[in-house]
Amino acid sequence: MLGVFDSGFGGLTVLRPIHETLPELSTIYLGDNARAPYGVRPQEEIYRFTLEGVRFLFAQNCQLVILACNTASAQALRRIQQEILPAEYPGRRLLGVIRPAAEYLATHGSHVGIFATPATVESNAYTHELEKLNPNVEVTQVACPGLTDLIEAGRQTGENCNQLVKHFADELFLESPKTEEVLLGCTHYPLVQTLFEKQVPRGVPVVSQGEIVAGALKDYLERHPTLKTQLDWSGQHQYFTTNGPDISKLASLFYGNEIQFQKTTL
Repeated sequence: MLGVFDSGFGGLTVLRPIHETLPELSTIYLGDNARAPYGVRPQEEIYRFTLEGVRFLFAQNCQLVILACNTASAQALRRIQQEILPAEYPGRRLLGVIRPAAEYLATHGSHVGIFATPATVESNAYTHELEKLNPNVEVTQVACPGLTDLIEAGRQTGENCNQLVKHFADELFLESPKTEEVLLGCTHYPLVQTLFEKQVPRGVPVVSQGEIVAGALKDYLERHPTLKTQLDWSGQHQYFTTNGPDISKLASLFYGNEIQFQKTTL
């Protein structure tokens, strides 16, 4: 079983491409909506919440878990991989979304921009990865406080959201007018991708992470055939939230089709 964890709805924009790329792969999704967003929380709190989510998914017999949350990937992934997995979950795997996105950016232009949560920007996870992959790429990051909150509240079509996106886009291109490509470095942001596309200069691509991560997962499983055989390929899908099943309607906007959530606690 593949587990996918996010602080809220955003990971559904990664889960949908995974289902399209690997339709027979069974998945369990967990959104910690009750404590979203993570992007404005202290690092230690992000780590603790993320570890609770990972433990839940491992308890559901997930052999592989993806942190479909940039903030969790930036602030908790490495520590869980190094300190928790060897001692408590030998043989289990935990992956994030920053590495595959950085690999994509490393081959797409010499000037790239990244919109992300304050915690992701503060971690410099993207700049560190890109320095290792291609030190010639110039990276400009813009923190987007408040944007995830509006999206989680279902207010992504309002004027406040539009003005926020304009402000962040103006900030990026004022600082780095030579930016050639932009990454939405939060899995919530694809719901406002069209707003970003309207605010960046014409001809500058705006890229989200879903398809990138799905393709990277497929390649990863091909390189790890033993792990691939340990996963369930019956095409069954479950969705859990720490909030309540009433979020299913809003969550369906992120996924693109109707889905039903079960409530759980961490």
